[in-house]
Amino acid sequence: MVLDSHKLIAASGEPGDRVQFTEFIQKNVSLYQFRNGIPLTTAAAANFTRGELATALRKSPYMVNILLAGYDKETGPSLYYIDYIATLHKVDKAAFGYGSYFSLSMMDRHFHSGMSVEEAVDLVDKCILEIRSRLVVAPPNFVIKIVDKDGAREYAWRESVKDTPVSSA
Repeated sequence: MVLDSHKLIAASGEPGDRVQFTEFIQKNVSLYQFRNGIPLTTAAAANFTRGELATALRKSPYMVNILLAGYDKETGPSLYYIDYIATLHKVDKAAFGYGSYFSLSMMDRHFHSGMSVEEAVDLVDKCILEIRSRLVVAPPNFVIKIVDKDGAREYAWRESVKDTPVSSA
């Protein structure tokens, strides 16, 4: 999900919690920019998200794990991992869910700082291939999104199952 022009958020967890919480964060980040005329930095958005998860943890917890990626002119790219108990970590690479066991091992082996977009997409393709070959319940389709100095955008789809029209008989 796009938070603003230079930030992306990815979430996993219970469907209701995931949708409600990520939309709440998206709308509040937009509200901040509307009220103040400047966008939140990626670090500020991550800390706001962590704070809201921590507050909810004591009332009605959201069962969501979050990756928040962004690009700031002053600091460059950054990636934050926030788990369902509101633990915030700035990381170089991240994944969550069952597929993360395979993806993180691939990233540990092949990731290096300063990767080009082509190298990064090649690494993501390796992770997708590993998930598809080893995970029994692997999702059929993947979306690759990028955030850099040019903004947040969808880069590519990796489909193993195409939507087929249902014939009406």
